[in-house]
Amino acid sequence: MPQIQQTLRASRMLNKAYECCKEYRHEFIMPEHLLLVMTDDQNFSAALLATCSPLQLQDRIREYLESVETMPEGKEYTPEASAQLSRVIELAIQQVASSSAEALDIPHLTKGILALEDSWAAYLLKDALNGREADFMSQLIDYCDFDDSMEGDDEETGSQAAWKRLVTCMNDCYQQQNPLIGREQELKRTIQVLCRRDKNNPLIVGEPGVGKTALVRGLVRLIEEDKTAHGEQPRQTISIPKRLKGSRIYQLDLGTLLAGTQYRGDFENRIKMIMDGIQAESNNSIVYIDEIHTLVGAGATGDSAMDASNMLKPYLESGTIRFIGSTTYEEYNRYFSRSKGLIRRFQQIDISEPTVDEAKNILRQLQPRYEEFHEVKYDDEAIDFAVEASAKHINDRFLPDKAIDLIDEAGAAFESEKEKAAAAQITKADIADVLAKTCKVDALAVAQDDDYQQLESLAPRMLSQIYGQDEAIRQVVEAVQMSRAGLLDDNKPLASLLFVGPTGVGKTEVARVLARELGIELIRFDMSEYTEKHTVAKLIGSPAGYVGYEDGGLLTDAIRKTPNAVLLLDEIEKAHQDIYNILLQVMDYARLTDNKGRKADFRNVVLIMTSNAGAQFASHSVGFNSSVSRGEAMMKQVKRTFKPEFLNRLSGAVVFRDMDREMATLILRKKLRELEDKLEAKHVRMTLSAEAFDHLLNTGFTAEYGAREMDRVIAQQLKPLLMREILFGSLKNGGETTISLKDGSLAIGR
Repeated sequence: MPQIQQTLRASRMLNKAYECCKEYRHEFIMPEHLLLVMTDDQNFSAALLATCSPLQLQDRIREYLESVETMPEGKEYTPEASAQLSRVIELAIQQVASSSAEALDIPHLTKGILALEDSWAAYLLKDALNGREADFMSQLIDYCDFDDSMEGDDEETGSQAAWKRLVTCMNDCYQQQNPLIGREQELKRTIQVLCRRDKNNPLIVGEPGVGKTALVRGLVRLIEEDKTAHGEQPRQTISIPKRLKGSRIYQLDLGTLLAGTQYRGDFENRIKMIMDGIQAESNNSIVYIDEIHTLVGAGATGDSAMDASNMLKPYLESGTIRFIGSTTYEEYNRYFSRSKGLIRRFQQIDISEPTVDEAKNILRQLQPRYEEFHEVKYDDEAIDFAVEASAKHINDRFLPDKAIDLIDEAGAAFESEKEKAAAAQITKADIADVLAKTCKVDALAVAQDDDYQQLESLAPRMLSQIYGQDEAIRQVVEAVQMSRAGLLDDNKPLASLLFVGPTGVGKTEVARVLARELGIELIRFDMSEYTEKHTVAKLIGSPAGYVGYEDGGLLTDAIRKTPNAVLLLDEIEKAHQDIYNILLQVMDYARLTDNKGRKADFRNVVLIMTSNAGAQFASHSVGFNSSVSRGEAMMKQVKRTFKPEFLNRLSGAVVFRDMDREMATLILRKKLRELEDKLEAKHVRMTLSAEAFDHLLNTGFTAEYGAREMDRVIAQQLKPLLMREILFGSLKNGGETTISLKDGSLAIGR
């Protein structure tokens, strides 16, 4: 038979069985001795708890052992293994040899006992398990798997209590985490609550990323540094009271507790085992439960009220074990607040988001850790910019976490993309690049101070694509430039513009071109889809109890997903009047709250609304002797259509000019250039005679229908000629063609 190793646990159990036999002065070491000492093992007793009481089993084994004949007093002897114990060890070795186990352990010895015939040990154990041998063995194997240590020098490792493998001791790993910076008031309050006689359980509540877990790690660091001070001047301004000196803080992870719990009672046994183990260890232990709201309902089955939170209430009430919990406001209100009995046992400590200056101080003190990790240097301007830019542009997360993510990501990007150099330095430009890529923020908005070339040429670039609407483009470009200069109100959108003018003069096109030139997304809503009162609710989400509540709001979700965008609300006058009430808070405070209470941030949005309200009345006010344009006449009607409080919040109302012949000429040339680009893909070159150009211009130029009539003329008169030649005629394989005017209509020259 091959040499079989033993785990430290198994060796200890066999040695203890020998000692137990000598205590009773029995001649032979029996399986009953082994079973008795195994009931003292943490793993064995924890697995046994699911079925019976280990103490009751011990009493019955002792009762049997006391009935066994003993050796005479005063006579020295050496106990030997009985035939049944030898059989137990033989069966255990067979199981190790036939399985993938590396060493003989307590589960193998237990199986050997259960396999015995005519043995009191087997009878007593089976009777206690009451037919649940398989469940018991599964539990025992699970517990023993937590500690697979082989024979070694450190006996304490092998004998470590099973409950310690279900928790994490934060005192052992505090140096690996970022230190706590600031938060002195919150830390003092936490210490005060922990030193109370009753209800000494702090509950740390704050938004995600503000430093709730960091506060607990800061407390651990204080406790550990107080241990090493040895009477020296303490490094921290906060001193640890006597009641907390030497405390150990264990982090309870509900995921670890639930893992592998197949049967009813497994989860509860683990919680009880941990609490009893901590209670037995010392009165100076603290349990930290992150995301404590998960306790409510955890482990409950069906309509049972017995969940993890109810199991912990006796320990919370007694005060012997102190608990620290942390959760967010949203989860606190949704889950934790339902359990009134749980709330009254905790003392709430609020953690607010740090200010920009406080966040800068935090990042400067964390800077050396990230410089060492990424092997780079961060300049001071980059650190300040990371905080300011994240505070301005990342709206759904909180400082300091979102700023730390920026500098960490910038360091990682430098590591992966650039060659490492001795003087590698992360600058403001690197932070801006990361922000633009990872947070969908316009690179133009976070560019360096000296990079104004794109902004300066924005107006000329737009004017080269939109003709005759210089005033509209000026207002839009000025809004973007003033935002970059930092002269706009931070609590309003970049611009809230109303474009008024007849159809086909370029209102929607200005929004498209602006989004394209800035390199950001255009979010367009056709307001003709929101003519009914109930359809307007879709923008912010249906009320609770109505169909679509879970879907959220179309507008709020779009802006939350893309916070830097051009938002175009096309033909705003066609929407129901309720739309104006929704837009009031957008234009005033750049905020919109959806049906679930989540806020969408519009501070980096250019809001453009188009309207041709009053177009039917404008034609009556324009005559041969009138100097009033159709756009200006429509503006008067707009003032009657829209509410004064709506118009009063606009940053500008832009009247679009009527299309004149000069504008029509430029538009026609642009449309023909677009057509030539499409023809070039087919290797076709088109030349248009002056007569043909004038014919298209005269036919397509109507002040009433604007540029769209030009599209129709090209589509109806010019494109069919080219289509027939490309598909069936002389331009099948490309070539050149001339379009001329013949008998009052366009024709292709041969």
